[in-house]
Amino acid sequence: MSTENRTVSSSSISTANSHPTLTSALVMLLAFCCGAVVANLYYSQPIISLIAPSVGLSEEHASLIVSLTQLGYAVGLLFLVPLADLFENKKLVIGFTLAAGLFLAIAGFAQSAPIFLVASLCVGLSSVAVQMLVPLAAHMAPEKKRGQVVGNIMSGLLLGILLSRPISSILSEVLGWRGVFLSASVLMIVIAALVTVLMPARIPNHHISYARLIGSVFSLAKTFRVLRQRSLYQGLLFATFSMFWTIVPVELTRHHGFTQAGVALFALVGAVGAIAAPLAGRLADAGHTRIGTLTALIVAPLAIVITFIPGLGYAGLVAAAVLLDFAVQMNMVLGQREVYELEPQSRARLNAVYMTSIFAGGTVGSLVASPIYESFGWGGVATTIVLFAGLALLAFGVNYIQGDNRR
Repeated sequence: MSTENRTVSSSSISTANSHPTLTSALVMLLAFCCGAVVANLYYSQPIISLIAPSVGLSEEHASLIVSLTQLGYAVGLLFLVPLADLFENKKLVIGFTLAAGLFLAIAGFAQSAPIFLVASLCVGLSSVAVQMLVPLAAHMAPEKKRGQVVGNIMSGLLLGILLSRPISSILSEVLGWRGVFLSASVLMIVIAALVTVLMPARIPNHHISYARLIGSVFSLAKTFRVLRQRSLYQGLLFATFSMFWTIVPVELTRHHGFTQAGVALFALVGAVGAIAAPLAGRLADAGHTRIGTLTALIVAPLAIVITFIPGLGYAGLVAAAVLLDFAVQMNMVLGQREVYELEPQSRARLNAVYMTSIFAGGTVGSLVASPIYESFGWGGVATTIVLFAGLALLAFGVNYIQGDNRR
């Protein structure tokens, strides 16, 4: 590893508040905060059919709402999260959380497509506060409990992702789609207040410029082949995940008579796939990363193939949701395990590369979802999802044939 990268790694040492008291209640509260912030990325997915006509956006371009939010998050992961190695962390978290609240409010009041879409992009950008909050919480934890604390907080983040869609669907029936965004805006203000009161300051001890810090991120991507491979696999799978969850609410309401409450229930059932996360962790610990990855990459396309079986109707979509979520979550955890082992002192920047690739894939998936659906229906979307997932499986096979037998 270069001297520059070693310098960046050492810069993450904090000089403030070594290990403040971290109670179980505080860990749970921080987990809730992380889940609430990351949920901003997913509120719009099940309700784009309500939002689009209200702001003057055509059905063909409705998925821009989701893709721009994810694009903003991807850009923020790469270019904003590294600021936590340069500036006081608590102020960054508070500032970005308040900014997310502001942009959510703008989206909630927007009367035109351009304003709503720009607000969506900025919601994604500012929601990277969650990727600053997790390391800050880890800093508060004593060494012997750090893994446990981070694991609990990441569980909250995962729940935020899984529950955001059903919460959005239910709230939209009660408050309308604007109420979803305005409620989320108020929640961001509450979270900023909680961070202000509960979190300690953390001032990084750094000796590097922002430009060199960002340069080191790209250097890691160039150096580690495994990082590039795992980013490709998960980026393609997350494209399928985003495409599925962007379109399936529209398919359910248009062709299966679902209300928003029904879509919410569907999303909750699909969340069963989250059981893949602990299973993947155990597989990785036991040294079965390769077989676990292969399983996930096979299950993903097969999940969608089920929807082509005649007579299944929405039951086929339910099965696809569970299995696709299972495959995506399993491969994500396995990939994180592989990536984090590459260079422990550079995990934050390794994670930035990995997560940026994932949300770049999600952006592509949601971007093409609506045009394909409006032109070719669910069959076209399902075929495209299978192709994306198939590319991930093909890439894995090529790497295996070339001698990469572990990944």
